[in-house]
Amino acid sequence: RYASASVVRVGAVVDDERLVLSITDDGSGGADPGSGSGLRGLEDRLAAIGGRLSVSSPPGAGTTLRAELPLG
Repeated sequence: RYASASVVRVGAVVDDERLVLSITDDGSGGADPGSGSGLRGLEDRLAAIGGRLSVSSPPGAGTTLRAELPLG
């Protein structure tokens, strides 16, 4: 919504007893989990169940989120 993305790709795979989700857009980039955004809340929720979130969002180059959730 804020990034003005026109395309979003979502992927899901099971890898070594984990569900790995990837979400990529072609928006403006610049997302920062440390800036008080909702990304911090997602990180906290994933960590609470033993998962993790990584964010790649260079300015002007879109955003990729990778969430890993344990299945066991």
